[in-house]
Amino acid sequence: MKRLLALLLLITLTVCYIPSMGEEDTPAFEHLKYGDSGQLVTFVQQRLTALGYYSGKISGNFLEGTRAGLRRLQNDYGLEKTGELDSATYDLLLVAEYRVLKNGDDGDAVTRLQERLIELGYLNTKATGKFRSATEGAVKAFQRQQGIEATGIADLDTQKQLFADTALGKGVAPTPTPDPMNDLGDINDVVIAGDGESTDDTRDDVPFAQRMVRGTEGENVKKVQTRLTELGFFDGPISGYYMNQTIAAVKKFQEYNGLFIEGTMNEATWDALFNDPGVVDVNATPRPSPEPTLPPYYVVVDVTNQVTFVYGLDENNEYTQEVKRMICSTGVKGCDSTPGDWITDGRRARWAYFSLYGSHAQYWTKINENIAFHSVIYTEVDNHALNVKSYARLGRRASHGCIRMLVSDAKWIYENVRGGSTIHITEDLPVDQELTKSLLPPALDRSYMLPKRTPAPTPEPEYSADLMPPQPFRTLRLEKKGEDVYWLQRKLKELGYYQGTVTGAYWQGTQDAVKAFQKDNGLKADGVANRATLEKIYEEVLMNNTPTPEPTPTPKK
Repeated sequence: MKRLLALLLLITLTVCYIPSMGEEDTPAFEHLKYGDSGQLVTFVQQRLTALGYYSGKISGNFLEGTRAGLRRLQNDYGLEKTGELDSATYDLLLVAEYRVLKNGDDGDAVTRLQERLIELGYLNTKATGKFRSATEGAVKAFQRQQGIEATGIADLDTQKQLFADTALGKGVAPTPTPDPMNDLGDINDVVIAGDGESTDDTRDDVPFAQRMVRGTEGENVKKVQTRLTELGFFDGPISGYYMNQTIAAVKKFQEYNGLFIEGTMNEATWDALFNDPGVVDVNATPRPSPEPTLPPYYVVVDVTNQVTFVYGLDENNEYTQEVKRMICSTGVKGCDSTPGDWITDGRRARWAYFSLYGSHAQYWTKINENIAFHSVIYTEVDNHALNVKSYARLGRRASHGCIRMLVSDAKWIYENVRGGSTIHITEDLPVDQELTKSLLPPALDRSYMLPKRTPAPTPEPEYSADLMPPQPFRTLRLEKKGEDVYWLQRKLKELGYYQGTVTGAYWQGTQDAVKAFQKDNGLKADGVANRATLEKIYEEVLMNNTPTPEPTPTPKK
């Protein structure tokens, strides 16, 4: 029983693959450019060599070959081609496995690609190490077989699928990916009873067998097709393949029986199909669809600023009320958190196990087939086994696509965001450094592997456009904090110069707004709010609040 419960506690996830790399083998990040040297340069050269972007000597000296290799890597993965090691390129080097290959490329990476294409039956020539038209055609054939866009370019996604154990050989029909939740069952569905005793929920219904999506096959699919045929919704062959014709029949069945129309064979649809004595067939009057109720929350993941927002419903049933904002880490370049609107299906797990890395996380809440919300990373199912680096990287891209969060925030999502909720992932919001900085987690208390307790937040300062700002004026610049910074941000927002979040902390957004104001008003545009700048910003209020001097009385004679 203990072993069963342990298995039920974990859910195996398939995520973007990276080679195993111990924390102790990875030098700490620092910005590198031409002329630098040291251990980190050696590491960069080793990774570039493994990826096929560098063929020079592993010297530890950052010279032209290293710069050119970084530029090619950055170009392939959509980064700015600086030829320098910035934080985004460093994060990419930690997780990248494959070099993007296309017609005209040569080298060992092409040889490896060709050997795999030959093994799967797509290429019938020798592995030459030269990517030409025959290899391009073989890649296209593989992409078509896998159901991905046939570009002929061996990009990251294509190579991940090509070198996976589940890669389809030429002409081989796809098989469904096993669903670990259905293989192991849900711990909430386990009923413990005495030998020979019945339970309150014992019944003669046909138990739910498995969730079926496009590509599922087997005897359970035949059972569904047979039942749909009996009810008049399906007239195709009883093939055991859950494809277009079966999906269309399921959608029609769901429509007639007042179910959510999605074409997936979920538990609610199965129970209506096999266990509902009042099931509606194709000749009956369709049941009315149930009145939909909106989920209580709408979630926005801001990739630009690494912040997750939660919005609740207002009196007009629109998601305008900000409920929560949380710092997070989204996917690094090459394992991006895919932008778009994703509808949750309610699947969650108290602990998740990432089999490719041997790591764990708490409070896993599925977003789509590839990514989920979850806590920072643990090396085992133990609150003290926190991967400190994953905590330290909150606020910048660091994951393999999932949305990493503080444990407390991941728990909130786990407990409050139900199935049917929309998760909007976007890369289109403007940079707001003040917002990100305001949400960065406190230092870690390593005794408990929890954030150190911090004082209760001070109340938001009172502000009025008609009152005097905090006095005396002090010079405000980057990293300054306080009530006077809060007033400055509010005033600049009123004047149309500041677009970021008002936090009372002076970062890049505030500096840019001050600089723009200074430029428009004939001041030195350095982004530093000195006395002259502040007096100009508050010019009107200062004038209106300067007391009129009392007239000097005329002495009596």
